[in-house]
Amino acid sequence: MSQVTPDPRRWYGLAVIALPCILYSMDLVVLYLAAPALTQDLHPSGTELLWITDIYGFMLAGWLIPMGRLGDRIGRRRLLLIGAAAFGVVSILAAFSSTPGMLIATRALLGIAAATLAPSTLSLISNMFLDPRERTTAIGIWVMSFSTGAAIGPLVGGALLEAFWWGSVFLIAVPVMGLLLILGPRLIPEFRDPAAGRFDAVSAVICLVAVLAVIYGLKDFAENGWRVAPIIPIVAGVALAVVFARRQRRLTDPMIDLKLFRRPAFVAALGVNTLSFIVNFGTFLLIAQYLQLVLGQSPLVAGLWMLPSALGFIAGALVVPLLVRGLRPGFVVAAGLAVAAVGLTTVSQAGASSGLAVVVSGSVLLALGVAPVITLATDLVVGTVPPERAGVASGVSETGSELGGALGIALLGSISVAVYRGVLPASLVGLDAEQAEVARETLAGAAETAADLPAATAQPLLAAARHAFANGLEIAALSGAFIAIAGACFAAVALRRAGVAPTPTEDPARTEEGFTQP
Repeated sequence: MSQVTPDPRRWYGLAVIALPCILYSMDLVVLYLAAPALTQDLHPSGTELLWITDIYGFMLAGWLIPMGRLGDRIGRRRLLLIGAAAFGVVSILAAFSSTPGMLIATRALLGIAAATLAPSTLSLISNMFLDPRERTTAIGIWVMSFSTGAAIGPLVGGALLEAFWWGSVFLIAVPVMGLLLILGPRLIPEFRDPAAGRFDAVSAVICLVAVLAVIYGLKDFAENGWRVAPIIPIVAGVALAVVFARRQRRLTDPMIDLKLFRRPAFVAALGVNTLSFIVNFGTFLLIAQYLQLVLGQSPLVAGLWMLPSALGFIAGALVVPLLVRGLRPGFVVAAGLAVAAVGLTTVSQAGASSGLAVVVSGSVLLALGVAPVITLATDLVVGTVPPERAGVASGVSETGSELGGALGIALLGSISVAVYRGVLPASLVGLDAEQAEVARETLAGAAETAADLPAATAQPLLAAARHAFANGLEIAALSGAFIAIAGACFAAVALRRAGVAPTPTEDPARTEEGFTQP
């Protein structure tokens, strides 16, 4: 066997790959800024507005695994470029949507297009960077690009909304995807599984419905608290997942090779990655609400105060290659979760009026701790599978991330709401029963109620509601710290033998075309 010669253009290819990753996360956040303006223009109902904001994430999560498998079969670069073209075209349609139904449909299509981006880019990295140390660095940059998108999304979106109409936030994607379509064929090589077999559409549908059902149920829990109704879709989703797994065992060409789950490093890394997203998503959502609803900051100012944590995330991802030169990945993961636990404990000390410095410093520690965990867990997931299976492994990893994020929002959000309702008095002075009920639902409801009350009644209500929310944030953050500590202990044991994989001597997944010559 001959030693693989790395292509010198692989780092330029990585820069191109980072472009859709930045947009991937930007598109998740910019719509929240545009929601008030599009509401005034399109006049959606409350239910329609929820679907406008939620459908993107639903479709994204549901299509990750099928798209990962499709990329293995037809070529990962090809799928990436198809998805980029679709994302650009649909973004234009979304920008000029004239009805709520049209915007919901275009957001759904954007979610499907986005589902081609994450697994394609991650699996391409696993094939472009065969040296384990280079791959870890590349995955750190890949993780950093998502954080960059989340950081600049509110700033770019806010600036566009100041100068243009709400649809302008969707047009950000057009020039970026155009650049990807021009540079991608020249700088990104093509890879596919030479023995991929046929694409099983039935498995794709079962997987899609199973993930959508679980995500929908978890989101319902996060929005409406623990009730019986959301349990039904979650149970249905789990049942469909069992049906999916049994079908994979019978197929000659399964969508997911279940033998992957017999690899301890793969399962442990997948679990740690999901845990990190539980504490990360759930906590940062509460921090965003704290900055705006407790401290009274505008969305743009709140976004600026969350920039330090984004920079911490970037720094944490970039320092990973240096750490793993002298330390085993399992130790770095466990240490990262321990740092995240310290950050969460710091966040829990925020009060109702003077917690800005505490929250910002705690969020930076949380980001610094979580970033190495996500980077190394992702590296271990794609590094423990054969190169030809990198696409579906990437899809599984990203699905775990989406499920972890949804579970974190549901779990920590529900804890916060339960504490909020428990601390806020059942009967509030100057409020009738209906107003008191709205105020006790959420802090946003209390603020909305206070806006219609005399100052003498509104100020005590807001003070009590902010105090209750701060208490909810405290308990939720401490719960997240407990989860992080448990994850650190798990990682220290389950990943203690996980190390750097040997450099492969050949790459069976590269196609003849490789790079397109200029």
